Amino acid sequence: MKMYWFMALSLLLLTTTVQAGHHEAGEAKEETVIGTVFSDDGAANPLVAGDTALQQIWVDYIQAHNDRDLEKIAAINAEDWAGYLPDGNIVKGNDAHIEFLDAWFKSSDNPSWEVKWMVTNSGSSNGEAIEHWLTTGNDITFTDAEGNEVKENHVHDVQFVGNQIKRINVYSRPASEE
Repeated sequence: MKMYWFMALSLLLLTTTVQAGHHEAGEAKEETVIGTVFSDDGAANPLVAGDTALQQIWVDYIQAHNDRDLEKIAAINAEDWAGYLPDGNIVKGNDAHIEFLDAWFKSSDNPSWEVKWMVTNSGSSNGEAIEHWLTTGNDITFTDAEGNEVKENHVHDVQFVGNQIKRINVYSRPASEE
């Protein structure tokens, strides 16, 4: 009798394990909708949780800035890179970005960034091409032209195409004195 119960229990466990494995491997994972993207005509499209692997690319990108590694920054940038700065200026093209950074690194005393948080998302504003974005909060500290240490809080909206950065929208405010 004990052998019968042992075999029945073993069969039950085996069936449950096979079905659970089949369920995980056999069905597509449902995307987690985290918001909405509106198209120009007002149509609502789902905004879903994005690929968290993009976060490491950003961390490496920020480290390259802190190391003044223009070659690595250029390798992560897409050729049609565009940066939309908080003062309204736009820097377009990988080469223009590297020239901008080179001049800034030479004129500023040791700017450094610290990543505070990140969130990824993917969505389509036109119902077709999916865009991949990372929104990240970063603190930057640098010395201004008068020799004063300045600390700012930045939010970067970063568009990725593959493993390269295509666009960065930078929003900035002075850091609180707290």
